[in-house]
Amino acid sequence: MSIVLAATAASLAASAVAPALAALVQKKTPYFASIVAGKARMRTGPGKTYPASWLYQRADLPVKVIDIYDRGAWIKIEDPSGTQGWMMGTLISDTRTGLVMGTIAELRDSPRYGGRVVWRVEPGVVGRLSKCARGWCYFDVRGQGGYVEANRLWGVTADETLS
Repeated sequence: MSIVLAATAASLAASAVAPALAALVQKKTPYFASIVAGKARMRTGPGKTYPASWLYQRADLPVKVIDIYDRGAWIKIEDPSGTQGWMMGTLISDTRTGLVMGTIAELRDSPRYGGRVVWRVEPGVVGRLSKCARGWCYFDVRGQGGYVEANRLWGVTADETLS
């Protein structure tokens, strides 16, 4: 009985991931995505037989997808530092995130320079992105958010529009 339940659970988990993975595979590279797992290995090639070159321990880290292999089983990514390698497709999500680059970024109550500063975030902070338009994005870090200039973030282009 427990083997049947385990197989059913595994099947349901795989079917939940399949639509998200299918959406990623259909996009034209390059595009931004994020690491879904708290621990994810980057490899030197598209397969578990290739050596691991990096261990990421940061869920939601934005990455740039630059190639797709074997219908999405393996995805070649570039991280914010420019390091490239391969990850299992199930470790990558189409959830959009950004990484603050440079100096402290001011988050504002509206997408404009005259908006009131609601809080500041340090370089290296990762947050979820939404409402990107005209060079500004809404940046949410665990429920606290504000608008930040898109050019302050790695994980979005300045001219990109996100809803």
